[in-house]
Amino acid sequence: MIDKFLQNPQFLPEVFETMRDGLMVIDNEGYIQLFNRAAEEMTGYKKEEVIGKKCTLFNCDSCVTLNESGRERNSQLVKFGAVYNRECTIRSGDGRSVRLLKNAVVVRDNNGEIIGTVESMTDITSFYKKEMELQDIKQELRQEYWFMGLLGKSVPMQRLYEHIRNAAQSEAPALICGESGSGKNLVAYALHKLSRRKEGPFLQMNCAALNEQLLESELFGHKKGSFTGAVSDRVGRFEASNRGTIFLDEIGDMPMTMQVKLLRVLEEKVVERVGDHEPIPVDIRLISATNKDLNSLMSSGKFREDLLYRINSIIIKVPPLRERREDIPLIAFHYLKKISAVNNKDIRSISPPAMETLINFPWPGNVRRLINALEHSAVTCKNDTIDLSDLPDYLIHEKMPEAAKGPEPIKNQLGSDNSLDRDKILSMLSQCKGNKTLAAKHLGISRVTLWKKIKTLGIE
Repeated sequence: MIDKFLQNPQFLPEVFETMRDGLMVIDNEGYIQLFNRAAEEMTGYKKEEVIGKKCTLFNCDSCVTLNESGRERNSQLVKFGAVYNRECTIRSGDGRSVRLLKNAVVVRDNNGEIIGTVESMTDITSFYKKEMELQDIKQELRQEYWFMGLLGKSVPMQRLYEHIRNAAQSEAPALICGESGSGKNLVAYALHKLSRRKEGPFLQMNCAALNEQLLESELFGHKKGSFTGAVSDRVGRFEASNRGTIFLDEIGDMPMTMQVKLLRVLEEKVVERVGDHEPIPVDIRLISATNKDLNSLMSSGKFREDLLYRINSIIIKVPPLRERREDIPLIAFHYLKKISAVNNKDIRSISPPAMETLINFPWPGNVRRLINALEHSAVTCKNDTIDLSDLPDYLIHEKMPEAAKGPEPIKNQLGSDNSLDRDKILSMLSQCKGNKTLAAKHLGISRVTLWKKIKTLGIE
């Protein structure tokens, strides 16, 4: 049965036509002899337009077969008989640039002479565009407002960058203080990468993530059989961080008994694995972080005074987002590019009312919460601009602390002139895409008041 298929002269052409990859056969003079359906779709050329034509009509920027003379072959192809995974760009029949991934093999006769080339091609244009977008983002990161993963050009951030540079030159323990989501982990990593220990390991541990027994095992390691589930010896993070940096996040949540053991490690520079009494020397720099007031915890007996003075030789305070509002547009557009790429959307801007709302919100969750809001907005956005109606409801409804309030509500700016009221109301309804609840919130009036004004002013 198989032999019958192979002997059928239509067998191979049918196979070529059903392939998902583009296929092209070129003779020894560089003329195209075979061109399948997938190749037509990728290149924008019909079969009848290319059969019998030189392959140079594609204007390939990295030809893997023959050059314009039709006689000088790609040296790598001649030497090895094949070229694999070669990226190139061609000009399609409708003028587009198409990025292809090509594979090519030479075909020889019985005397070993090259009689042609077989090429397969895969369209990677969409992947290439994503790669270029990521390259743009990387290029953006090299600009002046980027510092070791931290984003911002405000005065508070410039002070933070300078503090990090200075602290990185020291070996003293550092304590990073800041609200949740403000980027304390990025500060810790920056301290490590700018220090003399940058070639060493950087390990981190969240002290609030595990119970006391598991936390001790994670930090100091354990011996086989020291407790149920300890089926083998384990190296702790302090030991694994030797000649590097260990970062303990949420250190304010560390149990009191673990605080005693940590204090011994810092004073004696040795660790003991759980179930073992042999001291293991360690050479580490400790960086800690907390979003709590350790002085208050110390006063209430929940944090050891002697440990506090061992870990806070250098104190670095990370400013919350509400204290550097001028950085919000910068951060928002930076992460919006990444979010758009991940969600395969083309969101290019944020409307002025939406941006004003982002700037005036107090952001108790800081940058992490801002990113969350942008992800929500990217999903709800139906065009290339995020509008007020695309933002999460809590940005409009959540009450702001007095110190965090933005400009005076628009209701106080509405005059007695009905034409002025009408223009502002119509403008806000348009920006909110007819959502009266959002419009009322942004105007600083109740929904009932807005309904009355709409009725009084005859707005449809």
